[in-house]
Amino acid sequence: MATLKLFFSFLMVTVDLISSMAANRHMLMGNQMIDSNWYDAHATFYGDMTGGDTMQGACGYGDLFKQGYGLQTTALSTALFNNGLTCGACFEIKCFNDPQWCYPKAGSIIVTATNFCPPNYSKPEGNWCNPPLKHFDLSKPMFTKLAYYKAGIIPVKYRRVLCYKKGGVQFQIKGNPYWILVLFYNVGGVGDVKDVKIKGSSTGSWLQMSRNWGVNWQTGTKLVGQSLSFQVTTSDGKMIEFNNVVPANWQFNQVFHGKKNF
Repeated sequence: MATLKLFFSFLMVTVDLISSMAANRHMLMGNQMIDSNWYDAHATFYGDMTGGDTMQGACGYGDLFKQGYGLQTTALSTALFNNGLTCGACFEIKCFNDPQWCYPKAGSIIVTATNFCPPNYSKPEGNWCNPPLKHFDLSKPMFTKLAYYKAGIIPVKYRRVLCYKKGGVQFQIKGNPYWILVLFYNVGGVGDVKDVKIKGSSTGSWLQMSRNWGVNWQTGTKLVGQSLSFQVTTSDGKMIEFNNVVPANWQFNQVFHGKKNF
């Protein structure tokens, strides 16, 4: 009888363990995408195959090759750009229901939002970036992974997905001794930053930063000569603290590498 009870106890523990593992596996698999639903939009491209025209842009990034984004980028229409709050977010996109132009079995691409496709209200017809339209203006190399470039514009399906970036979050310090502007890039996870706090080694407390434009955050506190720490929070509420990521002898326009990512 004791042997039988021991067997059933072992069986229940095994079942619970398997159920827990399955639940964890489901959770991990489910986290690969932010939204499993696909939504309708259209896509065009700008620039040539070198991607030179996609550098810089309304999100505040610089050389996208040096910053790790390469050509896997897109500009967003007003409806998706959200006044720059969507900068850094990643999207999975596929050509849909256009057999004349979609490549057969093209699959999908994943791109990071790095720019803004501005509306043209003087041309309400035929301007795909006018609200309320959802539109992606891709780099030409990304567009031509989905369709023939002569198509010009294609119907697509899209969804938000997690961003996978190599290495840690990057911090570029800009501004002047009285005003510090910090560009955050190579942000993983959901990709878009919603809140930043900064602390100097002599200030003793966290200071709220405000978003200036795109992924550039600012403070008017004098912090020259202090090592800097950051609390970075992404739009899903996840926060990572980067302690003393910037040494006390930092200079403007330098880039500092965080060792952690979302």
